[in-house]
Amino acid sequence: MFACPAMIRYNKRKKTEGDTMFYTYLRGLVVLILWSINGNAHYHNTDKIPSQDENYILVAPHRTWWDPVYMAFATKPKQFVFMAKKELFTNRIFGWWIRMCGAFPIDRENPSASAIKYPINVLKKSDRSLIMFPSGSRHSNDVKGGVALIAKMAKVRIMPVTYTGPMTLKGLISRERVDMNFGNPIDISDIKKMNDEGIEMVADRIQSEFQRLDEETKQWHDDKKPNPLWWFIRIPALILAIIAAIITIIFSFIASFIWNPDKIKEKLG
Repeated sequence: MFACPAMIRYNKRKKTEGDTMFYTYLRGLVVLILWSINGNAHYHNTDKIPSQDENYILVAPHRTWWDPVYMAFATKPKQFVFMAKKELFTNRIFGWWIRMCGAFPIDRENPSASAIKYPINVLKKSDRSLIMFPSGSRHSNDVKGGVALIAKMAKVRIMPVTYTGPMTLKGLISRERVDMNFGNPIDISDIKKMNDEGIEMVADRIQSEFQRLDEETKQWHDDKKPNPLWWFIRIPALILAIIAAIITIIFSFIASFIWNPDKIKEKLG
């Protein structure tokens, strides 16, 4: 017996669709949880986000562990891949989750060529874009260089966005206001060489836009909180989300022995 080309294409499409469905489901579940405990998120200048047909690099200063979720929700139905430190993949369930959602491991102490090659191939050959955080960690300089190099080689624009809101879980639960502000897409096609000088030019453009967005957000950001009566709606939603999360954890544990999301990465990487 042998597999015909049509069947091979069908199986590849079926696995890719499975990854896409789980990404959409998990994004919706986490957003439901965030809405249930906060429910005070506001999105600005979303009209500046490139069309769904265009791939790009979504960049932001990394300020909390939940700002990527707000970024992914605001840009839906676009889906993304993102870098994550290799230690996050050691947990069977969480590691499987982030793999299914497009994460790929990076050894920050000893980065390999695949850290650049894989996201470039994704941007060129798939319909997924890339999320990166060029500031907010001790590896910021390396990430800034990565953003510049990947954008240049994949020939895509850089889309800046900033998060302004609670920095602690307590602040999130107390429903402090969240503002996501999208900036002007950055085209770096005019930079001919991505040497140290070219990378610095890209970093300056990104940082300037971050600063402009933070300043612009001040006009909207305040300490006003939603009406407490909204909890009557959010508490049932939170209970539903917790039940769904428990079922998802059980399903993910079982599925992690069967479904290997890295097979998609191997084809692109």
